[in-house]
Amino acid sequence: MNGNVIEVKAVYKDYETAAGPFPVLKDVNLTIASGDYVAIMGPSGSGKSTFMNILGCLDRPTSGEYFLTGHAVAHMETNHLAQLRNKTIGFVFQGFNLLARSTLLDNVALPLVYAGEDKTLRQQKAKHLLEKVGLGKYLQSRPNQISGGQQQRVAIARALVNSPSLILADEPTGNLDSKTSEEIMALFDELNHEGITIILVTHEQDIAEHASRQVRFLDGRIVEDTRNKVIDSESA
Repeated sequence: MNGNVIEVKAVYKDYETAAGPFPVLKDVNLTIASGDYVAIMGPSGSGKSTFMNILGCLDRPTSGEYFLTGHAVAHMETNHLAQLRNKTIGFVFQGFNLLARSTLLDNVALPLVYAGEDKTLRQQKAKHLLEKVGLGKYLQSRPNQISGGQQQRVAIARALVNSPSLILADEPTGNLDSKTSEEIMALFDELNHEGITIILVTHEQDIAEHASRQVRFLDGRIVEDTRNKVIDSESA
């Protein structure tokens, strides 16, 4: 392990169509260090969502290499890949993906059920994380009893419950108003300051400005990879 959470080397991704292979990713190369904070941007159809699916081990490249925390995952067996994904990555989605009939506590604890954790420990961890995201009063509430912003906080707590080193967030503020979006991004900022690597897909430039790095896709290729300027608070 060399301090990089992600190394992508010469990745191509094609989808089979009636007319033959359709290229979606073309010779993508990217390295993301531990603790980095990266915004993935680009127009619809640019390949960024496919790329995020590969990073999340939800899809595999047609060719090329992908190393996640030093593990070559492009050709890893499915069960080993699932174990690595569940241990390493926390997912946050635009649509929250919460179970409507379950309490917030049970929603957050769900990944620990799949991990085989004891029920008492599951509930302790879930309670702690709901308190961390400011929802300690709502443990027994259900998703339809809280706001969209609060639901996204639950989703973030769920993403953290396995203590991942990496969070992948796909348009995490896409369904939220601007004020709530800023509150959610402040939470991501705090998590990154605690050392968690964060990669998020966004169409919004103001959201991308929270990241320390912006990577732009166009027509299946990375066309820009820049560092955001850091504002010195003493001179501001």
